Amino acid sequence: MIELLKFYFIQTGFGWVIIGAITVVTLSCLGSAKGILIASSQAAGVLSEKPELFGKMLVLMALPGTQGFYGFICAIMIALRTGLIGGKINVSTSVGVSIFLVAVCMGIVEYLTAVTQGRAATSAINLTGKQPEEGGRAILIPALVETYAVIALLISILLITWLTKEGGLSFTSTTLDLPSF
Repeated sequence: MIELLKFYFIQTGFGWVIIGAITVVTLSCLGSAKGILIASSQAAGVLSEKPELFGKMLVLMALPGTQGFYGFICAIMIALRTGLIGGKINVSTSVGVSIFLVAVCMGIVEYLTAVTQGRAATSAINLTGKQPEEGGRAILIPALVETYAVIALLISILLITWLTKEGGLSFTSTTLDLPSF
């Protein structure tokens, strides 16, 4: 068991990569589930009085669910770029830890934006319930939060790509010749 842990966490960064992929999916999906719960609880009240607004409510309830997909995309990107899919371990310990940190940060952002988007969607749901003709404008309220979830996904993809570039990334220190005064 100790040899296995050494291999996955010290000799290679493969263990860190696996934990990172699991973490990003877990956090983003938990956030999406909570955000959808928040939005759908509000929508249920509106729909009990105005069932004809179901189509508009469905979109507003579903918006916080996108963060779960973003976490899934990030995990797939990690798996593809590190050899998790294909079974070829090609990750150093330092790169594995770096990818783990990217995944944790991405997961936290996705969790928080999903919950916040669920709360923002409740405002849009209330507006649409009182003024159905404003449903198109109301969707902008939670859509603004989506911007930051997408930014987190994009920067994560860029960082994962950079960290796993061909030839690998080396975190070895270099010696600089400083001028003498």
